[in-house]
Amino acid sequence: MSKIDLDSLSIEELAALRDDATEKLAEKVAARQAELEAELEKLSQYGKTAKKSPGAPAVAKVRKSDEAKESIAKAA
Repeated sequence: MSKIDLDSLSIEELAALRDDATEKLAEKVAARQAELEAELEKLSQYGKTAKKSPGAPAVAKVRKSDEAKESIAKAA
């Protein structure tokens, strides 16, 4: 890519350069977003079967310290 001497450009030329750069950036962002959305769509098919149903109850885990506290409380 060639370097542009920005100091030598007029205000109109700089504004046109800005507009061109903004337009090109928007195009690249839109293309990348479309790529990512397509990839996300492919990956989402794998996540659907792995998700838990919303009605499944949560199972509480008992830690060893909790068991020790319960046995001490029962003994007392």
